[in-house]
Amino acid sequence: MCGRFDVHSAIDIITKIFQIDIVNIDLKPGYNVAPSQAIGIVINNGSQNLLISSRRGFLPFWAKEKKTEYSMINARAQTVASNRSYKDAFVNHRCLIPADGFYEWLKQDKIKIPYYTRLKSKIPMGLAGLYNTWKSPEGEEVPSCTIITTDANSLMAPIHNRMPVILHKDDFRLWMDPAEHDKEVLRPLLKPFPSEELETYRVTTKVNSFKYDHPDDIEPIP
Repeated sequence: MCGRFDVHSAIDIITKIFQIDIVNIDLKPGYNVAPSQAIGIVINNGSQNLLISSRRGFLPFWAKEKKTEYSMINARAQTVASNRSYKDAFVNHRCLIPADGFYEWLKQDKIKIPYYTRLKSKIPMGLAGLYNTWKSPEGEEVPSCTIITTDANSLMAPIHNRMPVILHKDDFRLWMDPAEHDKEVLRPLLKPFPSEELETYRVTTKVNSFKYDHPDDIEPIP
């Protein structure tokens, strides 16, 4: 699972790493980004990479109301290509979600201990995502997205059995290519990221509340 994440890098860094041509969002730092919040996603329109705003929590075409988004923040890599809610987006509407790191919680008895995971290089990572524009019966258009998760690698497994799909930079272009529709080409990208390229550490329990959004969220504690 990937419930919360952090994105605080300057827009010029994100623009460079994701080779963004057009920025259509005022991306502000978020140290404790939670479901249902508006986030920045990177898509390709066939010729350019765009950074746009999207609400986190996927709204499939069959949804009758917006509340569905709260339960669709993650899509499982193992079933995303065949799931009724996601299969069309997997073929036609893939995106990258920039993040500096993500949180996961280790449950010990009734206590939830938060851990923060990031690249050892400390540069933003690209999380594999899907996006959609949902239309309400009244004609309202709502952009929405979800993060794809896979089995945990050896670093994450002691904390949680799932982790977000982190794509290597060399795979960004293929993943976002709107002309690529072959599931057999895309599915191999949805694998656990190498443990040796990541680091994880314990952080303050203040992040347990999504309302606490502060730079010290990602500071390591003993």
